[in-house]
Order: sequence, then C-alpha cells, then structure tokens
Amino acid sequence: MNQASLRRWFRGRTAVIGIPYLWLLIFFLTPFLIVLNYSVSEMGAVRPENIVSFADGVMKLVIKFGNYPFLLSEDLYFKAYVSSLKYAAIATVVCLGIGYPFAYFMARAKPTLQPALLMLVMLPFWTSFLLRVYAWKGLLDEGGLVAGLLIGTGLDQLMAAAGMIATPGKFMNTPFSLVVGMSYTYLPFMILPLYANLAKMDLRLLEAAADLGASRWVAFWLITVPLSRAGIIAGSMLVFIPCVGEFVIPELLGGPQTLMIGRVLWDEFFSNNDWPMASTVAVVLVLLIVVPLAIFSKVQAEARERGR
Repeated sequence: MNQASLRRWFRGRTAVIGIPYLWLLIFFLTPFLIVLNYSVSEMGAVRPENIVSFADGVMKLVIKFGNYPFLLSEDLYFKAYVSSLKYAAIATVVCLGIGYPFAYFMARAKPTLQPALLMLVMLPFWTSFLLRVYAWKGLLDEGGLVAGLLIGTGLDQLMAAAGMIATPGKFMNTPFSLVVGMSYTYLPFMILPLYANLAKMDLRLLEAAADLGASRWVAFWLITVPLSRAGIIAGSMLVFIPCVGEFVIPELLGGPQTLMIGRVLWDEFFSNNDWPMASTVAVVLVLLIVVPLAIFSKVQAEARERGR
C-alpha cells in the first residue's frame, strides 16, 4: 500500500469513526454539560446564574455543590429513583415475556408473511403517542372494555390481593395501569431487535441438536436463547432506558403511589422554578443509567476478547 492509499484509508477510517462521535458530542455530551453547569449554579430571578463572572477585571468562579448532598439526603428523590427503576424493570420484563414469543413467531413465519407481521408491529407508530395512552384510559376506566373483561373473569380480585391495584374493579391510577401503558408503548422496541437477531440465526444448529437427541425445549434453551442474547440485551435497553425517565405515561395512567423521577423533574423545573435542583436530578438520573451501561459494555468487550 503506497503513501497516498494509506492517507485515503486513514481519512475514510477517521470519517467513519469520527461522524458518530461528533454526533454524540453535539447531541449528548454538550447538552449534558449544560445541565451539569446548571446543577452547580445559583438560581437567579428567571434562570440560573453563570458560574463564571467578570467584575472589575477579576474573574469569579462560583460553584454550588449543595444540591447533590441534599438530593442524597431527601427521601422524596430516593423513593422516586427507586420507583422509576422498579417500574422500568417490570415493564422491561413484561415486554420481554410478550415480545420474545412474538419475535420468534415472526422469525419462523413464512417469508411472504413476515412483512405483514412486521407492519403490525410498526402500526402503532402511525398513531399519536398521546392518543394511544389516552386510549388506555378509556379501556381501563370504569365501563372500559379491558376493565369489564378483568372484572368479569374475576382477575381484579387476584390483582388486588397481589397489590397491583388498590381495590377490586379500580384499575386506573395504579401500578397496574402504569405498567400496562409503558409495556404497550415500548413493546415494539423489544420486538424489533429480537426479530432482527432471530431472523438471521442459522437453523442448521437446531437440526444438529435434534439429530443428537435434544428435544425442542432443550434446543430452544441451549441454542436459541443464548444466540439471541444480543437481541435480548438491545431490546431490554431500548425499553428500560426511556421507561426510567418517562413522564407522560405516569402522569396520565399512574397515580400518587406511582411517583417517578420524570414527575419530580417536571415539578422542580416548572412548579418550583428551581433549575439547579432539577438539573441535579437529571444528572444523577443520567449517571444511574450510563455508568452501569458503560461497565456492562466493558465487561462484554473483555469477555469477547477472552473468547477469541
């Protein structure tokens, strides 16, 4: 390879790697740094004051870290974080339990049928997000179709005993309605990566397992599930991360007992007009999500390196 070809190769490689990093820098790191700056600022009359100011030729740096200790010491924020993580995890498990069989069926369906099934998964995106959430208010409220079905089958008694709803027959503004709304909304984000992963799986591995005497269930658990691990992880992250910071669904379908961090952020910004505190809540929320993901990605990369 001559010098000119080497330069072209480096330019192409730099562009391919640099464009995604530039995108992350502009649309993730820069806004995060702005929010981080607000979190250590003093609140002015309208907006946070600058942490750096100039007066009489002197530069003054004022950083306020008091919001972070206050955040850790206040039960309201701790409970909101725990509640957000809990309901996001439950919604993720529900989406996985529903989405995996559907994605498996799609991947094993006839090639002529797969586009129609894929369209059914994408069909909810053709309707407004708010309309879909409001539709569940009608379905779960008194006299709603789903509420009537659950009451008619007696499932509301079991749900009340399990703590999913406060009293039999009342489904709105409960943990049940919140999880239903989030699971329904983010289910396609679980199905699509699972389908993409399962559709490209080599079916000859299942045939080989059958030839060796493995039953269908054994082959599924020992071959299909491990090979679809990447799709499970991708789908779970695509569901879990937005559910943690969700605001609209808890506001419309949840109640006081389903307080989530998105509502706390809204109150701090718009009700209390406390931008620094709201920014502190947002920074901690981002760290709660990004740091474990970074550690997990590092462990996965090390495991792949050891497996080579």
